[in-house]
Amino acid sequence: MVGPRNPRDLSEDLSTVLSKSRFSGTTRRTAVGLILGAPLLGACSGVSNPFSSQSGSSGAPQQPLVAGTGQVKVGLILPLSASGNAGVAALSMKNAAEMALAEFQNPNIQLLIKDDAGTPQGAQQGTQQALDEGAEIILGPLFALSVPATAQLTRARGLSVSAFSTDSSVAGRGVYLLSFLPESDVDRIVDYAMTSGKRSFVAMLSEGAYGNVVEGEFKQVVARKGGRIVGLERYALTPAGVAGPAKVIAQAARGADAVFIPEGPEVVPSIVQALTTANLDTKRVQLLGTGLWDDPRIFNNTALHGGWYAAPDSTGFRNFSARYRTRYGQDPVRTASLAYDAVALVAALVKTQGKDRFAESVLTNSSGFTGIDGLFRFRPDGTNQRGLAVLRVSPTGGQMISAPPKGFGGSGT
Repeated sequence: MVGPRNPRDLSEDLSTVLSKSRFSGTTRRTAVGLILGAPLLGACSGVSNPFSSQSGSSGAPQQPLVAGTGQVKVGLILPLSASGNAGVAALSMKNAAEMALAEFQNPNIQLLIKDDAGTPQGAQQGTQQALDEGAEIILGPLFALSVPATAQLTRARGLSVSAFSTDSSVAGRGVYLLSFLPESDVDRIVDYAMTSGKRSFVAMLSEGAYGNVVEGEFKQVVARKGGRIVGLERYALTPAGVAGPAKVIAQAARGADAVFIPEGPEVVPSIVQALTTANLDTKRVQLLGTGLWDDPRIFNNTALHGGWYAAPDSTGFRNFSARYRTRYGQDPVRTASLAYDAVALVAALVKTQGKDRFAESVLTNSSGFTGIDGLFRFRPDGTNQRGLAVLRVSPTGGQMISAPPKGFGGSGT
C-alpha cells in the first residue's frame, strides 16, 4: 500500500519523481467472479498510471508455469523476470490470477503462464509457446510495446487477446484492453462537472504520451457536451517547466469554472502550489482530476481538499486486497485486480458460453461485465468503457459524490 507522504515541492525534479512509482502502490478495487451481462459482485478505485514502458530483463525468462487442470487452455503473458517494479507487478498479477482460479472453485480452465521478461521478443516467444500448447485466448501482455508482438500471432489463428496495457493505440479488433484507460476518467469527470454547472475549463497537462491522450479526449468531451476550454497549457516535468504554464493558466482561470489536472500524486501537489503562487483561487475554481488522485498523498494535501476526481468505487479492491493478504501475506499491486478479473471473465465465459465463448460478439456484449473494479465492457475497437464513480478529496480519503452507473446505455461503439 502506498503510504502517506509529505507533498513534494518544486525543488525536486518532477520527472524523477514520476519515474519512481508507475507500478508501485495499491489505490484501486468483491467480486467472486463475473458473468456475461449480469454482475455477481463488484467495484473499486483509481487508475494505474499509463504508458509506463517496460523495464529491462534481469535475466533469462523463468521456466513455464501451469495453474489449474481444466480442459480449456488460456495463455497468461507477464514480465515475471523483468527487473524492478515490473517484475514485482507481474508476480502480484500471477498470484491474483491463481487466486481467481481458487475462488472460482477450479473452473474448467488451465492457465499456461509464460514469462515475457518485459520485452516484445519475450512476448512473441511466450505467446507462440502458449498457442502451440493449445491456448484459446491470451491474457496479457502488460506493456504496450509487447502487445503487437502477441497480436500478430493470435490474429493469424483468429484468436483474441485481453491485454493489460493502458495505451489505447495498441487496441483493435481481437485485441481488447482490460486496463484503466485515461479516456474513461476524462469522460466521467467532465460529464459530472458539466451536469454540476461547470461550463468553462482550463487544464494543465504534462508533455508526453499521457498528456497527448488526455488532451485529445478532454477537447472532444468538452466540445461534445457544449462546454468551453478557455485555457490549456502543457508543461515539462521539471520545476522550470511548470512555473510558466501555471502563470498562464492562473490568468485564464479568471474566466473558468474548473481547472483540470489529470496527473498523479507525484506531480499534482506541485502543480496546485504553482497555480496558487500565480494567484489562482482554488476556492472559486473547482479542481478536477482522474483516478490517479485516488492516493493517500492526495488526501493528505489540504490544498487539494474538495477536489473532484473520477475512479472506480474502492470497495471491491479493498475486499480483494484483504483476501489477497490472507492468502499471500502481503498487499497486491494495483494492477493485480486486472489479472483476477481477466481469469474470472474467462472462467465465466467457459461455463456459460459454449464453443463460441471467446468470439468477438461475446467479448463485446454491450451489457458488459462486472469485476473487482466495477462495471466494464469492451468496445469493438478494443478499448474499454468503465462505470466510474466521482469522489471528493477529503482528509479521510475519497468521498463518493456520484455513484457508478448500474448499467451501460447504448451499443458501446
